[in-house]
Amino acid sequence: MPTDCIPFRATGYFSDFICDYLDQAPKLKPLYNRFPTLENFKAQIEEKSLSKHVSESSRQVLFEVLKNQYSNIETSELTLNNLESLKSKKTFTITTGHQLNLFTGPLYFLYKIISTINLTEELKSEYPDYNFVPVYWMASEDHDFEEINFFNHKGKKVQWNSNQTGAVGHFNTKGLEDVYEVVAAEFGSGKFAEQLKVWFKNAYIDHNNLADATRYLANELFGAYGLVIIDADDRELKRLFIPQMQKELIEQPAFKTVTETNNTLEDLGLKIQVNPREINLFYIHEGLRERIVESDGVYSVLDSQFQWSKEELVAHLNEYPERFSPNVIMRPLYQEVILPNLCYIGGGGEMIYWLQLKSNFETQEVTFPMLLLRNSALVKTKKQAEKLVKLNISDADLFLKRSSFINKKVRKISNIDIDFSEQIKHLEQQFVDLHQLAEQTDKSFLGAVKAQEVKQIKGLKHLEKRLLKAQKKKLADEIARCTDLQEQLFPGQSLQERNTNFSELYLEYGDTLISELKKYLQPLKGEFAVITL
Repeated sequence: MPTDCIPFRATGYFSDFICDYLDQAPKLKPLYNRFPTLENFKAQIEEKSLSKHVSESSRQVLFEVLKNQYSNIETSELTLNNLESLKSKKTFTITTGHQLNLFTGPLYFLYKIISTINLTEELKSEYPDYNFVPVYWMASEDHDFEEINFFNHKGKKVQWNSNQTGAVGHFNTKGLEDVYEVVAAEFGSGKFAEQLKVWFKNAYIDHNNLADATRYLANELFGAYGLVIIDADDRELKRLFIPQMQKELIEQPAFKTVTETNNTLEDLGLKIQVNPREINLFYIHEGLRERIVESDGVYSVLDSQFQWSKEELVAHLNEYPERFSPNVIMRPLYQEVILPNLCYIGGGGEMIYWLQLKSNFETQEVTFPMLLLRNSALVKTKKQAEKLVKLNISDADLFLKRSSFINKKVRKISNIDIDFSEQIKHLEQQFVDLHQLAEQTDKSFLGAVKAQEVKQIKGLKHLEKRLLKAQKKKLADEIARCTDLQEQLFPGQSLQERNTNFSELYLEYGDTLISELKKYLQPLKGEFAVITL
């Protein structure tokens, strides 16, 4: 499997903020604890070992909850060993999180988890005295159903419609029988197609809720590599988080600390990803997931009859911790309280909002994890790779926006050099001389000289565009082959990993897909991988 790498900044698909983070720009260093290098994990292990949240009793609670969550699914020996090892003070986790997208959603779901698994293996090699467990944190408490109720397959959108509300992990899978009929037809026939159908059916028809269905599917795909899947929407796990939730309800530290960080980021000219609420907790109960708000000492839940005094709310929290749900600001804190975690692996958007949160972690006296941008990849089939060579299209060319891609190809394949940059440069130099002449003779002519310069350069650029247009028409067939190939690899002119579902590649490569991707995704390398299967 040949592979190439492109710097994230060179792709044009990642923000300056993320690229600055990868470059370890000094302005961002106050926002994180340690940059994710193999050497820096030593200090992170030492700091997390001293955390009051990583106790023998909390590890036992974590183990018991996970053991119960795995009680009804076939579990690999490696995953069972990882679960057992969580009770040891020598064991730490590497975590990624993702929504409960239908049939995993876009390809980057795979890349997140493979990055996590590969990093644990790399750490075990470097620090053999410790155990490292890859964890997939299911975002079972999210309520943005419209973001997760579909996946794309060969240009078609396969969607599940439901009127259910509340935390999506609780959603009953009723109605997915009809979706199964659609995907069965789309997958077609053949050995690999049959496996996809089995996975879909077993996940979404044989399980009662979306959390259980997603756990089953993720375990089928990655259980052999020891992945541990956690649903933190759990009474006993939330009991561990009561002190932080109570502080958030009564003192509201996240609003104060994150707002201050956001102001600092804005002063640096950076775009804010999330804004804190006064209280960053939801209340979940019987299909309800709404914000908790406070006014004049009275706490209530929006669009409901729930209402408490401060004392009543604290008592209610201690009695029913499972009804309190962290929002995007508090979820990372919850994760780091209940897991012996060293590093969180996420996408660009996630990295940005994590970098907004360090001050709140400090206020809550919780160790801030290392933050690692997940692997990104473009996967080409052998046939596509051969076509790219034949059409003289480089990997870097593929990342160009469509208009730039076409213009570059026209210039490359045309037998006429339609590039007026040299002529424009020559013209600009001539006008430098003319400006000097006007300056020496009569300064009132400077405006006229400048106007003439603008007019002539504009004319040259216009002529260049017209000639390019004429060449595009003349070379239409070849350009169409190039753009068709780019569209296959960048569907909708976006990154393949943000659009395409793994099923498209699995139909062609079967079980070797994940094992081959795993060989070439290097989490600490910090570059975009271009892979030929």
